[in-house]
Amino acid sequence: MNGWGWALMSLGWLVLLFLVGLAVTVLLRHAPDGGADRTVHRDHPGARALLAERYARGEIDDEEYWRRLAVLEATAQAGVEVT
Repeated sequence: MNGWGWALMSLGWLVLLFLVGLAVTVLLRHAPDGGADRTVHRDHPGARALLAERYARGEIDDEEYWRRLAVLEATAQAGVEVT
């Protein structure tokens, strides 16, 4: 094999390794417990934030706000994920 053959073979291996690394990265980011879950939390505000927004807009009164906040805190302490 001449010099160009070795160079092309080496380049081919580098491209193959890059594609395998890219495929692994994409699969890990879109795994159920990987990046897909993080994007949902990043795009959507949490329950406490939504409750605070509703209170700030006047959709719910003081009593309703504090009652719902207590429920959210109780479920968070019980280990239930609140999104």
